Amino acid sequence: MTTTLDRGLRKTVDWSLVVSWLLLVLIGWVNIYASIQSSEPSSMFDLHYRCGMQFLWFLVALAMGMVVLFAVNPRLWEVISSPAYLVVLVLLVAVIFLGTEHKGSHSWFTVGSVSFQPAEISKITTSLFLAMMMSQAGFRLSARGNLLRAFLLIGLPALIIVLERETGSALVYAGFLLALYREGMSGWYLFFIGMAIVLFVLTLATPAWVPFAFIGLVLALFLLFHVRPIRHMRLRRRYLTRALLSAVAGVLLVFSTNFVFRYLLRDYQRNRIEVVLGLKDDPAGAGYNVRQSMIAIGSGGLFGKGFLHGTQTAYGFVPEQTTDFIFCTVGEEWGFFGCLVVLLLYAYLIGRIIVDADASREAFTRIYGYCVAGLLSMHLLINVGMTIGLVPVIGITLPLMSYGGSSLLAFTLLIFIFIALHRQENKYF
Repeated sequence: MTTTLDRGLRKTVDWSLVVSWLLLVLIGWVNIYASIQSSEPSSMFDLHYRCGMQFLWFLVALAMGMVVLFAVNPRLWEVISSPAYLVVLVLLVAVIFLGTEHKGSHSWFTVGSVSFQPAEISKITTSLFLAMMMSQAGFRLSARGNLLRAFLLIGLPALIIVLERETGSALVYAGFLLALYREGMSGWYLFFIGMAIVLFVLTLATPAWVPFAFIGLVLALFLLFHVRPIRHMRLRRRYLTRALLSAVAGVLLVFSTNFVFRYLLRDYQRNRIEVVLGLKDDPAGAGYNVRQSMIAIGSGGLFGKGFLHGTQTAYGFVPEQTTDFIFCTVGEEWGFFGCLVVLLLYAYLIGRIIVDADASREAFTRIYGYCVAGLLSMHLLINVGMTIGLVPVIGITLPLMSYGGSSLLAFTLLIFIFIALHRQENKYF
């Protein structure tokens, strides 16, 4: 006999999201063990090694997810969003002065043998606060003041994280643009951001005249196909003014790129960008990690070398293989098929969150869901891009799969809060 509680759980919880989360965490745990088993032979459950610690963090994350899903009133997250955002901002600033230095950055608090990174928590609090602010009655992103408020809310923690020298973690905040676009932000903002990235690359990687020619070409096409057909003279002048101001901004960006690249980025960041753009060949230095990662993935072929049979993995050729480069372990031991399965799991997880968010009747749940989907997408694109040499190495974890308690707990909380919000709506509608 099926109880009322059982029927409620089956109908209200999106168990496909829970299963996707579980599969990705377990796949990550198995591959963490594979990446250390030759240098640190042990049981998968041995707490003296990373595989054992990751399993412990998995149990903690699972318990936390169940508490969030069944024991916490989902309305609480909206209520605490503002104070939680402010508290985490204070932690982000405090860690610069009180945190432990790790690879040149001050972004970790260490208490005994436990370390945690406020930047991971900040993704959650920023998502909640942004959803709370934008779900208020009468809020429209079409109003310039509101859009500025949203940018400031997102940009403030990102700027502090940059000051912690965690530029890679700050780049992930671009994922919030997905939520802003869904809620009415003009697509022109995304276009201008894309053009800025193109100009940055062209300025560094091509002769000096190329970025200016690119600006002129884009301006000419815009005037010809977008401004010229407009018959209303006042509207045409408005678009013409915006186009010319954008062109001037592009020129200023070109002139400032070299200054930013030479004086604001650190040496290793410049080296990594130059390697990706093909401006420098440094197989033993900045390009070593990516080179070894690509060798590992390429050597896996279609179906891989088999579990615990990866030579690049077994002999530790790829640095940071349990964290930033865990995906190359999948590629070597499970091949193209294994990589495809992992990517499809991520695609399903992100796509399902978007589908549930769009089906939501409450703006807070919808906006928060798009924040979660955007953050997961940015992490996935940057991390996988790093392992195959398309993106500079900037120290971004693969969500749910990379080793680390802070990352696993933060992404688990991020996802399960959304599942709980979605369940709450299904209970009453």
